[in-house]
Amino acid sequence: MKVCTVFVLTIAALQRWAFAAGPKELSITTIKQEPFTMTKGSEGELEGFCIDLISELSQKLGFTYKLHLVKDNRYGVMDASGNWNGMIGEVIRGDADLAVAPLTLTAIREQYVDMTTPFMHTGIGFILHKGVANGDETFSLLAPFSTQMWVGVLLAFLLTGVCVFLMGRISPTEWAKPETDEHTFTLLHSYWYIIGALTLQGAGPHPKAVGGKVVSAIWWMFVVVVLACYFANLKSSMHATNKHMSIKTFEDLVDQDLIEYGTVDGGSTMLFFKNSNNAVYRRIYQHMERLKSKVANMEDGVRRAQEGNFAFIGEAASLRLAVARDCNLRHSQEVVAMRAYSIAARQGSPMVRNLSMAILQLSESGELTFLHDKWWASSCVGEDGAPDSDSLHPHDLRGLFLLLGLGLGVGLLLALLELLFEARRQATDEKKSCCSVLTSELNQRFGGGGEVTEQDTADKSKA
Repeated sequence: MKVCTVFVLTIAALQRWAFAAGPKELSITTIKQEPFTMTKGSEGELEGFCIDLISELSQKLGFTYKLHLVKDNRYGVMDASGNWNGMIGEVIRGDADLAVAPLTLTAIREQYVDMTTPFMHTGIGFILHKGVANGDETFSLLAPFSTQMWVGVLLAFLLTGVCVFLMGRISPTEWAKPETDEHTFTLLHSYWYIIGALTLQGAGPHPKAVGGKVVSAIWWMFVVVVLACYFANLKSSMHATNKHMSIKTFEDLVDQDLIEYGTVDGGSTMLFFKNSNNAVYRRIYQHMERLKSKVANMEDGVRRAQEGNFAFIGEAASLRLAVARDCNLRHSQEVVAMRAYSIAARQGSPMVRNLSMAILQLSESGELTFLHDKWWASSCVGEDGAPDSDSLHPHDLRGLFLLLGLGLGVGLLLALLELLFEARRQATDEKKSCCSVLTSELNQRFGGGGEVTEQDTADKSKA
């Protein structure tokens, strides 16, 4: 037992010595891809998830390093003659000690380089423009307005109906003699009147008071603008629906011919579709080969997806960043072929075990999760991190809502002023206080007419 313990300790000591005896400054190759590696400022300083990861690993293992971008901007694929390009090629030839990037751990790469414990797990998905991805026609008539916009229109309708009702009760022009005349603008008729405006027909009788005319004019203006915006957005959404269809899975993607799709040429994602025995995935590869729809790099694929009519297939970790940065993009619901990102080193390198242990420690301490949240922060709000930009929102018509609120307030104010002047005239004629006449009018108009009459009789008897 003691001999075994000493042997294990000796092996661990030799591994640490082998790592320490390595080059004082490691040469590390990486590839420019957001958010793993990006250039910052005019001097071209590198930053990103992989840069922070290298920094953490160097602090834990005590090595220095020098970073450089891979010359051909490729991850690494073997050509027909057996030579590797990209970062894998640099590691094999000795141009770099490590390749730190979103480098997928695959069987073919493991045969030529040593790869560490994965620092991130991901899968294969696709992104496309929201105008292409949206295809649910169940509630297509509601699509022109967002939920918040529909709530805003409903509240405007309810408040306007109440305002017309109150204006009809308060204004002496609309209801001259509350004790004998029947009230015209009941609550039901008030809502019927403004519903008539929604159909652009109108329903009488119409307001006669100045305040009522102001409210009516503002409401009609509000209705005309809202209806114009609704039908304009409805036409646009119906045109998009006729042109595109719902695409949520790879099977949806391969069963249509309106949208092109492709992936990075020579990458691990392309090799997955090429070597897959799944019929759907084989059809996807054959389509890309037939139409030559592959792209040179990740940036080119995202750009084509932003332009529309193109679905870019890639690894989910990179695609989710593109969706977080551009709210007009949407990620597929389906993610297949789970894979992992690792650091590559030359075969037999003593650094691999130490790097793997350090990556596991970073994972257990939550440092990798912190770095992920730091670099994958989304600027979009709403479901899936992205609001529906095609629907109209209340802030798009906030001026119209403010105008309606101002009109309702002015209409009620004019009705109150009209009642106040009428109360003052009656008080002068009957030699009463203006407040008592105003209170009596309000009680009569809002249901307290009988009590007021009895009180007035008692006052006359005392006089």
